[in-house]
Amino acid sequence: MAKLLSSARSVQLKSVNCNGVLLLDKPVGISSNRALQISKRLLSATKAGHTGTLDPMAQGLLPICLGEATKFSSALLSVDKTYTASLKLGYISNTGDAEGEIRQVAESNVCPPDSRQVTAILQTFLGRSNQIPPMFSALKLQGKPLYRYAREGITIERKAREIIIYSISLNVLSGFEMIITVRCSSGTYIRTLAEDIGKALGYGGAYLTALSRTGVGHFDLSQACNLDQLESEQPFDRLKFLYPIDSLLSDIPSMVFDDDEVVRLQQGQKIRKDRSHPLFQANTKLKLYDRENVFLGLGEWVDSEIIAPRRMVVLTVAAGGFADSTG
Repeated sequence: MAKLLSSARSVQLKSVNCNGVLLLDKPVGISSNRALQISKRLLSATKAGHTGTLDPMAQGLLPICLGEATKFSSALLSVDKTYTASLKLGYISNTGDAEGEIRQVAESNVCPPDSRQVTAILQTFLGRSNQIPPMFSALKLQGKPLYRYAREGITIERKAREIIIYSISLNVLSGFEMIITVRCSSGTYIRTLAEDIGKALGYGGAYLTALSRTGVGHFDLSQACNLDQLESEQPFDRLKFLYPIDSLLSDIPSMVFDDDEVVRLQQGQKIRKDRSHPLFQANTKLKLYDRENVFLGLGEWVDSEIIAPRRMVVLTVAAGGFADSTG
């Protein structure tokens, strides 16, 4: 990793606003922001943002939006997430994971659970419930992350938030340690879930020993590259790891426009479509394309025949094949 950080700093290419989505397999030991900054340097991008924090102790899928893709990053903020989590029963951590102060809470002579017992308890977590976010979290109060208050010994009252567990299954059980897979709503804290599972099983709690995010919406960890792979390529070849901007918007319907309509849309003008086109309800979003299937941005049906541009991509082709933004 030291070599990677060093080489990332040494990249001296002229920064351009390359546009697309990098699906990064974030390694354990660095923050999501650090992974973002390394990726941004390696791709010589001028603008980048990730779509959901992973703790330093966690690894896995971290979608990073580059250039014009940052305009559409909100599409992933509220999507479902999938995790594989390793937890140890009978112990709790003040951070909820292996990086905190750990203490035993179960009796020394307690017996480990069997798989049927664990599976039955896990099923009780399915569906909607309320969860109180942990103090060691990136949620902010007056602009300050809660984990900073926690490190100062200050406890802040937190409101419970509704979460949804869509699926939860036991992968491995070995004594007091287990590995589970969870698909859940955005905003679910797996550390808190682990502790609640430990309590429900009668062991007083549990803490995370490892965590991997394997899915974010329709994106899967199998599609991701890691930082070593990114670094090993020649600078311009790194673009092959980028997914197109519209991959963020797979669940939104699309429409193709002719050249005159494209010009008008890019000028912010509304387009009237006759009734031969499919009708959508008002306020329905729409992906906009030209006749060469180039993604133009997002529009919206404002009534049954009128489409208004809402968020447009502004691209030009720069030297070397990068797509650069003009605005």
